Amino acid sequence: MRGADASVVTPFRRRAALPAAAAARSDAGEAFQDAALAALLARLRTEGYRFTVPTPATHRRVISRPGKARAASVRDALGWSLPFGEGIVPAAILKLLDAADVLQPTSEGLKAGLRVASLGQDLFLHSAFPPTGADAVFFGPDTYRFSNFLGEVLSDTPPPAVAVDVGAGSGAGAVVVSRLVKPDRLILTDVNPLALRLARINLHAAGISADFRLSDGLEGVSERPDLIIANPPFIAGDEGRTYRDGGDLHGARLSLDWALDGAAKMADRGRLVLYTGSAIIDGRDPLRERLEAGLDPAAFAVTYRELDPDIFSAQLDAPAYADVERIAAVGAIITRR
Repeated sequence: MRGADASVVTPFRRRAALPAAAAARSDAGEAFQDAALAALLARLRTEGYRFTVPTPATHRRVISRPGKARAASVRDALGWSLPFGEGIVPAAILKLLDAADVLQPTSEGLKAGLRVASLGQDLFLHSAFPPTGADAVFFGPDTYRFSNFLGEVLSDTPPPAVAVDVGAGSGAGAVVVSRLVKPDRLILTDVNPLALRLARINLHAAGISADFRLSDGLEGVSERPDLIIANPPFIAGDEGRTYRDGGDLHGARLSLDWALDGAAKMADRGRLVLYTGSAIIDGRDPLRERLEAGLDPAAFAVTYRELDPDIFSAQLDAPAYADVERIAAVGAIITRR
């Protein structure tokens, strides 16, 4: 366990360049930690662990209630990210957390630097609350909406030869796709090494094989995918956090770029399934307008609809959203004719 007192845990930080021998030792240590985390997920699944991740606002409200300063269960420690005292976490789980080097002491007890979420039959490692690091790996209500959207639109899809999860994060979308359509090859890309590391562990725990590529969008994919899924960041100007800042166009730039790039690279009769958020201005959806204008209707069919008319309402107080009336969760399906 780490010796420095800390109330915010930031494990798995990107390491600096090391000499070859030191890097080899570090890689071996990382593999040992990853094996411990995979064993942790297996143990938690056996014991019936379940935790549905709420919004940050709900999370803060719940842990501010009386009696919620410290964990009273494994679910409190690994779901609500509460510090815990002796005897709360069983010894076998505590040993795995220690082996993974994700425990830090705080003034209220030990705190785990990762959370564990449940989605369907699977469990997913992601960043502890609050996920404030620049490379924080998010999991929350958008993940569940994304998963539901994938289940709705891919239920009758034949197995694709190549499926790609762009900006895969925790790997939740990739797991859902694997369960639904059983692709011959599954590729996950992400610009964040921490995300790829956690995704690799999560997919291993789910019994799913895949390729993991450190890549900005589809830059690292030379194959022509039959299926592309994406859940890009879509919040504007959120202090550069990898999984929040979607760029200009009120946060829609990354969604638009990934969609157009994916449409250009996918195979004939291929499909791209996009879940994202769009800032609605005076009743107009600029992302939809840009997307439809950027795709030749003779070459592509586009289905686009709102999945939730009003999400992240607190974001409207930010200066970047001064002209925005609401943020909608939207889903788009782009099919190459």
